[in-house]
Amino acid sequence: MSVTRFAPSPTGFLHLGHAYSALTAFEAARASGGRFLLRIEDVDRGRARADCEAAICDDLAWLGLQWEKPVRRQSEHFDEYKAVLTKLGSMGVLYPCFCTRKDIAEEILRAGGAPHLMGPDGAIYPGTCRALSSDERAERIASGAPYALRLDVAKAVARIGHALVFHEFGAGPDGECREQSVQAARLGDVVLARKDMPASYHIAVVADDALQGVDLVTRGHDLFHATHVQRVLQALLGLPVPTYAHHRLIVDETGKKFSKRDFAVTLRALRKAGVTPANIRAQFGFATKF
Repeated sequence: MSVTRFAPSPTGFLHLGHAYSALTAFEAARASGGRFLLRIEDVDRGRARADCEAAICDDLAWLGLQWEKPVRRQSEHFDEYKAVLTKLGSMGVLYPCFCTRKDIAEEILRAGGAPHLMGPDGAIYPGTCRALSSDERAERIASGAPYALRLDVAKAVARIGHALVFHEFGAGPDGECREQSVQAARLGDVVLARKDMPASYHIAVVADDALQGVDLVTRGHDLFHATHVQRVLQALLGLPVPTYAHHRLIVDETGKKFSKRDFAVTLRALRKAGVTPANIRAQFGFATKF
């Protein structure tokens, strides 16, 4: 009996890619007689919109999906995420970063755009503030300089002291589950919190999955690399480790991944055009009836 979840951000309307992801999670739970959860990932309060959250629920219900109540909204649980950050801070695996995006870009340029500074999602933070002394950090914080909290991946790995793995459905030659070795440096020293966002995606998702008992995480393959970072956090915090299934991405005729800016493929637009939930289920290879 799997516990799965669909966890969209209410910063735009759902599109076909979201529909595929939600249906994948829902069907995985239904096939095992398990539970399907809806979680609203609204830690970015500057971009979250109430109308988009309402539209998410409306679109999912139109698709025929049902989920447990109440829905967990991450913006209501910042104190819980702060406690997680405090625990990580006590381990000595966090450090304040005072760099702006411009600072980071200039540092990478000075390094010649070296390959080791590039990751699957672009430039990896070069570690500029990692080398600051405790006195320098304290002085900058006391001066009121804005900063983010980053995970010191090297210290985290050293503290864990052993190799990490996670299990991925569909990774084997016949689609079976396969063990994946964690490569913790894939995303570098990621940001875990900043002033305008008290908890990053990485912190919130590992805390929520553990709290809600999610044991099968189905999500797009574009988040495969994030799993390596999240696995490190799970190990540091002593949290249970779900099994993962990073599904294919739904793309347009040019091979480009759909985004929230693609208004023509939002579920709201498709509904107005006469597309039915059965049409969408059939398009993705799901049975047209529950």
